[in-house]
Amino acid sequence: MREWLFGRQAVRESLRAGRRQPARLLLLEGAARAPIIDDITAAAQQRRIPIEKSSRQLLDRILGHEEHQGVALETSAYPYADTHAMLELSKARQEPALLLLLDLIQDVHNLGSLFRTAEAVGVHGVVIQERRAAGVTPTTVNISSGAVEHLLVAQVTNLVKEIERLKALDVWIAGLEAVPGARPYTEANMILPLAIAVGSEGAGLRRLVRERCDWLMSVPMRGQINSLNAAIAGSLALYEALRQRALQL
Repeated sequence: MREWLFGRQAVRESLRAGRRQPARLLLLEGAARAPIIDDITAAAQQRRIPIEKSSRQLLDRILGHEEHQGVALETSAYPYADTHAMLELSKARQEPALLLLLDLIQDVHNLGSLFRTAEAVGVHGVVIQERRAAGVTPTTVNISSGAVEHLLVAQVTNLVKEIERLKALDVWIAGLEAVPGARPYTEANMILPLAIAVGSEGAGLRRLVRERCDWLMSVPMRGQINSLNAAIAGSLALYEALRQRALQL
C-alpha cells in the first residue's frame, strides 16, 4: 500500500527519518529556491529517489487539495511499531520508559499536535486505538510537521489489554482526567517508568481505561472554561515529565 505525503516539513522529516520506502518525489515546477527544498532534494538524491517536476494542477489532482506547498512524496504506508520496541528503546537510551496512550482521539489536529509534542519531549512511543480513532495519515503527518515520522507508534485493537500488559512489565499508568480526587499533574511522580493516558476530546478516558490507571491527574484551572482540549492537556503533562526527569540528570 502506498500513499502521498505532502507539505515541506512532512516530506523532509520523512526522508530524514528513513523509515519508509519512497517511490518518487514531485516538486512544483518553477518554484522559487528555498533552503528546505534544497534539503528535500539532497535527501532524495542521496537515497536515489526519482525527482519529477510537476504542475500545480497535477499536484492538486493527485492529492485532492491545494495544501501541499509544492511538494509531494509517494511512499510506503506508515510503519507502525509495538510497545515491545518502545520499551527496548527506553532501555537503549538508559531511561525510564515514557509512553503516551491515546484513548480514542478522533480529531486529527489534536493527534498531530500530540505527536509533535511527544517527539519534542523524547517519548519512547505512542499507543493509539485502531478503531474509532484517528490514525497516522498524510494529514496527521503534515499537522505534526513530520514529527511522527521519528516516533514509534503502535496501533492496537484493545487499549485496555495493552495497559494490562504494560502494567505487568512494571510500567505505571497515569490517567489525565479532571475528576474529583485527581491530583494536580505537577504533583504526580513522572520519574517512574510511565505511560500517560489521554482521553478523547468529548468523553475523556473510557471507564475501563480509567479504572486501570494507577492514579489520575488533572490540570488546575481557574477560568470559566472547565476543560482543555486533549492536545494542550497532554502536552502540559508530557512537558512536566520532561521537567521532572531533567532534574534527575
